[in-house]
Amino acid sequence: PAQVERSYCIISGNMSEFSSHVYLLFGKTGWIGGKLIELLAAQGKTVHLANCRTYERESVLREIDQYQPTHILNAAGVTGRPNVDWCEDHRAETIRSNVLGSLMIADICDERNIHHTLFATGCIFEYDDAHTIGGVGFTEEDTPNFHGSYYSHTKAMVEEMLKVYKNTLTLRVRMPISDDLSPRNFVTKIVKYEKVVDVPNSMTVLTELLPVSLIMAERKITGIMNFCNPGAISHNQCLELYKKHVDPEYTWQNFTLEEQDKILKAKRSNNTLDHTKLVASLPDVHIDDIHTAMEKVMQRMRANLEAEGNYPACLPRRT
Repeated sequence: PAQVERSYCIISGNMSEFSSHVYLLFGKTGWIGGKLIELLAAQGKTVHLANCRTYERESVLREIDQYQPTHILNAAGVTGRPNVDWCEDHRAETIRSNVLGSLMIADICDERNIHHTLFATGCIFEYDDAHTIGGVGFTEEDTPNFHGSYYSHTKAMVEEMLKVYKNTLTLRVRMPISDDLSPRNFVTKIVKYEKVVDVPNSMTVLTELLPVSLIMAERKITGIMNFCNPGAISHNQCLELYKKHVDPEYTWQNFTLEEQDKILKAKRSNNTLDHTKLVASLPDVHIDDIHTAMEKVMQRMRANLEAEGNYPACLPRRT
């Protein structure tokens, strides 16, 4: 077979310190994958970017043989463009990437004794009688109860299967947020909507939690983890902070979940995930609660936009 191209490699800093950690990243063209590349580069880590699809077993094995990673980060998968409604009409593609690919990487890592971090989703639950708004959150031991979208359905299925692989860390990411106006940023999405629902949710501030994911990988933490900032924040609370720090002229309207369901092909998950296990697993790592983290996001976003020199013209507007 043809030799796999080396697409990315960073080696810097104290070689004796870093030589034992070699990362292989799947999902190099994705949003979270790109942020992980930047983060690993900033930390001076050795990282190689996989060129093959996660469900191509022989190709995956060739890249592992070539790079000999100690850690695999899997940020590959499909969420759909422009949103998860895409998965409703592309079910085979969704299974191929989100189920077969995730299982393939986990299985190989189990065989090779390589630590595997999977950036998964927490959008596999919805509030119910035992988990009400403002009440207890869903734990890592709870069985997913949301199958309102095909995307979430596949993610719930694969999470259960992944439990047998002892080298895998499954991170339940929810409504990920960044300090910029990326179209994948939850904040960017909702500021463009004509109307938004107003439901408290667990959310993941990537600027704060992606570095935490690398700490967890290096410590070889495994199992399922609710990977969100502690607490829950509503859509209106997010937009109030956006208005306060980023766009003072911004306005919005609310509508109900029932009204939202009428305009979407697939339903959306709303839930609060319990953060006890995450915090307990990293007693020496501070993780801001979601309200504090979101305020900091908006402050950094404003500073970043001003530094780019096109503020406020760059602010997103409804089309």
